Amino acid sequence: MRTIRSAVAVVVGLAGAFALAGAPAAHAEPTKRLGPCAAGQLCLWPKPDFRGERQASELAGIDIESCTALPAGVTAASLANRTGRPVTTYQSATCAETGEFQTYPSGTWTPESPYVVRAYKVWER
Repeated sequence: MRTIRSAVAVVVGLAGAFALAGAPAAHAEPTKRLGPCAAGQLCLWPKPDFRGERQASELAGIDIESCTALPAGVTAASLANRTGRPVTTYQSATCAETGEFQTYPSGTWTPESPYVVRAYKVWER
């Protein structure tokens, strides 16, 4: 019984020490906003972690299953797919599969692409 009381005293003492030291509370912090991207959009950022000037494409303005190159001189390092459809990003500006490419399901937030994105395709399903 004495061992249990000693253990409880240690736990209570440690909890108090953490509270005095300014340790974070037991409740979770609100999730950090990843970047602005509305439903129905594909959002691309030039820098990792959703930084830089965002390029957003509305699903209504995207030619489905066609290669869409980013404007000359524009590349992406992070992206959010909120189109409701799968999106493939390409290292090649012509959607060539000889370079790197990857397909992201809708709802994907990618803070750092494994390659420089130069083009994409939105798929029907």
